[in-house]
Amino acid sequence: MPYPKRTALALAAAVAGSVVLVTAPVAQASVVDVNYDCKTPIGAKSAVSPIDIKAVQNGGSYQVTMSFQKGVSSSPVALGPGAMNPSATITLGGADKGAVAVSGPANSAEIPANSPIKISDLSGTYVPKANGKVTFTAGVLTIKALGTTTTCTASNSPGPSLELDVTGATGATGATGATGSGGTPGPSALPKTGPLDSAVALGTLGATVVLVGAAGVLWLTRRGRRV
Repeated sequence: MPYPKRTALALAAAVAGSVVLVTAPVAQASVVDVNYDCKTPIGAKSAVSPIDIKAVQNGGSYQVTMSFQKGVSSSPVALGPGAMNPSATITLGGADKGAVAVSGPANSAEIPANSPIKISDLSGTYVPKANGKVTFTAGVLTIKALGTTTTCTASNSPGPSLELDVTGATGATGATGATGSGGTPGPSALPKTGPLDSAVALGTLGATVVLVGAAGVLWLTRRGRRV
């Protein structure tokens, strides 16, 4: 087989291997049933809603969205458009601790009396403080309407709706990407050695092979012409 063809096949194999590593999944999501116990101005109510949580990376943070697939609680009177404002917290677990505050728009349509209150998608920003696998679990739901506040808490100890593999967190501590105050590398900072960093390294190696291969083809072509 001529040298240029062999070089082209080797380059194709190297690039394909790099692409497979870069596209490896970094998040696992599942819909989890949450049994909410709600304390309302007219007494206790309960409802079960499947909860879905998604996260989209945006630079050094993540845009988190919490979705309710069924209505939660109810009102003894009709709620006109704009009368109900929802918000919630998402509890962090695993490598990171704390909570993410999420909120959503007021109801756009009237909610009939004594009917389940449909919660719009709630969103917020998560800025990771630690590297590793971070879980997101539905926390407290708050519904404000007509000057009253209803607080709903999960009574069934639901599992996480999302598990996210976080790397390059700001202010993270530990062997991977440790930083000191002010975002500058601390004395214990070590080079990242996670799978995504390996993929980037392989991608750089693939690019180097491409350049070397192209130079080799050019050299072989010129050498052929001289002969």
